[in-house]
Amino acid sequence: MSMTREEAVRLLQEHIKNERMLSHSYASEAVMRALARRLDRDEEKWGLAGLLHDLDLEKVSGDLKVHALETARMLEEKGVDPDVIDAVRMHNEMATGMGRSTEFQHALAAGETVTGLIMATAMVYPDKKLASVKPKSVVKRMKEKAFAASVNRENIMECEKLGLPLDEFVQISLDAMRGISDRLGL
Repeated sequence: MSMTREEAVRLLQEHIKNERMLSHSYASEAVMRALARRLDRDEEKWGLAGLLHDLDLEKVSGDLKVHALETARMLEEKGVDPDVIDAVRMHNEMATGMGRSTEFQHALAAGETVTGLIMATAMVYPDKKLASVKPKSVVKRMKEKAFAASVNRENIMECEKLGLPLDEFVQISLDAMRGISDRLGL
């Protein structure tokens, strides 16, 4: 059984109340859908993983030792595709103690992480709009470790495991997020 996007949005809104986390989830979905289109993968599956990957974050109080494991359990109960569950579980290697190995796992780790760097970059622009952000600015910020210091640059660089150089990956991700800029308030 597959979960519809409407069911996924209801599930997300049931478990995530923080507006910034909701925005991160929608941004991650948009990026994952764009990556799926670019790589000729299943857009619904990849979008679902992006939308629901942090479903348990509020429930586990951000505990990275267990984060994603509870989400995996919840999605298993809902009969979600095992590939989606695997990618969601593996986006947080800390909880699994294993390294990512599949394209889908790398895509989710890189895709959901780059959203934070893009949002942080937008926030330093005078108008705080994604439309003003240039991909090269995001790439430049990658090198500034103090900028958005909590953003894991190694995860973002997993884009290369998808065959996408950083500049193309950032462009795809930024364009995807611009497509939902109203929802993100950016």
